[in-house]
Amino acid sequence: MSAATTSAVDEFNRASAAFAQLHVGSDSQRYIANLATRVEMLNVGELSLPATINEDEPGNAWVCSPRTAYADYAAEEAVRYAPSWAAPALRALGRFGARRLQRARIDRAVAINNWLLSTNLYPPLAATPLRQLLDAARQRWPQHALWLRSLNEREHGDWLAQLQALGFELIGSRQVYLYRDVASLARRRHNLAMDLRLAAKHPGRAGNGEIGEADYERIAHLYRRLYLDKYSACNPHYRAEFMRQWHRQGLLHFDGFRDRDGQLLCVAGQFRLGGCLTTPIVGYDTGRPRREGLYRLATACTFEHALRSGETINFSAGAAHFKRLRGGEPAIEYSAVYARHLPRATRRAIAFLAAATQHIGVPIMRRFAL
Repeated sequence: MSAATTSAVDEFNRASAAFAQLHVGSDSQRYIANLATRVEMLNVGELSLPATINEDEPGNAWVCSPRTAYADYAAEEAVRYAPSWAAPALRALGRFGARRLQRARIDRAVAINNWLLSTNLYPPLAATPLRQLLDAARQRWPQHALWLRSLNEREHGDWLAQLQALGFELIGSRQVYLYRDVASLARRRHNLAMDLRLAAKHPGRAGNGEIGEADYERIAHLYRRLYLDKYSACNPHYRAEFMRQWHRQGLLHFDGFRDRDGQLLCVAGQFRLGGCLTTPIVGYDTGRPRREGLYRLATACTFEHALRSGETINFSAGAAHFKRLRGGEPAIEYSAVYARHLPRATRRAIAFLAAATQHIGVPIMRRFAL
């Protein structure tokens, strides 16, 4: 391996060791209220990869439940963007799809490199022996479908091609937004420049070292107000203990802004690996006037980090218009799924999802810039 690849592998393994210390052998609901899963580590080559193992538990957040992601959450999104007259039919279709996927035991699944976040970051492909990974995972979990989430067409084209060659199906999941040269975008994109100026002059800044014990409950509350109350209960319900322990382990870097009484008004939590930043934790007081720009302030913190470090940003999905105005490049994200060793019903369900997303879901995401 090159020196750069070796360095990236070392960084990845340090983060996975911190993740394992928290989650292997622990009750997942201590950290995420709506997630029942078992976490193990899969050692392949020089890498130690987190994996979540599920046995078709009901009501799980979408980060571990394909049924929630492709039936419940997908139906919610369809209702949100479709005409109101179509909502009853779409809800009925979602319930029908959920029953079909449940009968096929789609949630008897192992997700490899699953960090329990909306967007997983990956090690270099040069350091990841995919054939060895597949063989080891099949031997260890012979009754489960094998999933790798968060692979997008721009950053992981080589991953997707090699996984398909090994027999993985590709299931479209979301359209995410990438920022590759934030310094250039800050000069060319008026909206981004305005956000950065707003953050620079705004009082009450709370950097990572100024986030402490008194803040974790508030961070969990602000995240919940946005991601669960405003968007969907299918999102992971991170508890204050998740915020506390991930921050202490260095897995999350927090930035926010406080009011005059010292209470956080907004917050962003960045996760970084291999030269890429993602922001799985964003929250703000949704009851405050929109003119205060709290979402703009929170997201500006991530842009500031990328400006200083030169890292790229994967800003995940959602708020598509907002992200496009700031120069985000859209990219379709996929899950790669291996199920050739499983019963016919499961194979057919996964093949159906692959075909449906390829011919219907992905064109809709591109057409309507979702």
